[in-house]
Amino acid sequence: MAEAFDVASFLKEFGELAESRGFIRRHLCDTDAGPLLAWERLDGTAPDYISAGMHGDEPAGPLAALELLRSGVLDTGAWAICPALNPTGLALGTRENGAGIDLNRDYLALSTEEVRTHTAWLASFPCPRFFASLHEDWETSGFYFYEINLLEDRPERAAAILQAVTPWFEPEPATLIDDHEIRSTGWIYHVPEADAPENWPEAIFLAKRGCPVSFTFETPSANCLNDRVAAHVAAVKAALASLAPL
Repeated sequence: MAEAFDVASFLKEFGELAESRGFIRRHLCDTDAGPLLAWERLDGTAPDYISAGMHGDEPAGPLAALELLRSGVLDTGAWAICPALNPTGLALGTRENGAGIDLNRDYLALSTEEVRTHTAWLASFPCPRFFASLHEDWETSGFYFYEINLLEDRPERAAAILQAVTPWFEPEPATLIDDHEIRSTGWIYHVPEADAPENWPEAIFLAKRGCPVSFTFETPSANCLNDRVAAHVAAVKAALASLAPL
C-alpha cells in the first residue's frame, strides 16, 4: 500500500490549470473519494490521449500528467486526459478501487461504474491516434514500457524513449518482466490481445477500437517520486516527438 494521495487537492489544481489551457471538464461519475473527471480539448480530429491514476498506489502518473499540462506540452492540438482514473484507490493508496477491483482488468466486463463511464466518454469522440498510460511497478528497479503498435514497426522510437528517460532511470534489466518476454532491454512489444481474454486493460480496449499506437510507461515505485514523475514526462515527450510520421 502506498501513501494516501490528496485527491481533492489534486483535482482542484489540475482542473484550474486545465481550464486555463482551454480544456473542458467532463464529469464521468462520483466515487467515495470524489468525482472521476476527464478533460478534453477536441476539434473533430483524432486526439492524443493520456491516462493516469489507474492504480491508486502509483501516484507518479497523475503528478506527471499535471506537470505535462503545466509545461505547455499539451497546449496545442486535440487532447483528451484522464489524470486520476481511480479516485478511491488513490485516496486509500491501493492498487484496486475502494471495492477491491483492479480497474485495469475491467475493460471488457465493464463491471465498475468508473470503467463504464470512462469507456462511454472514450466512445464519445474519435478514437485517439496516440495513447500514453502512466503506471508504476513495485517489483522493478528500472524503467520499461509496453508498446502496442498497429502501424509500422519503429524500433528507433523505442530507443529514443528509453534514451530520454536515462537521466533518471536505466532500462529495467530483467529479460522477463511481469511474465512478459522483452523485445529488447526495457521494451515489451505487446500484441493487441489481452493476456487473460476476459480481463482487458485500458490499452487493449483502445487497440480494439483501432488506436494506432499506445505506450504503457512503468517507473520503479521504490525510487524517488520526483524522479518517477520526471521520467514519465520525458517518456511522453519523446513519444510525442515521434508522432509526425503517423
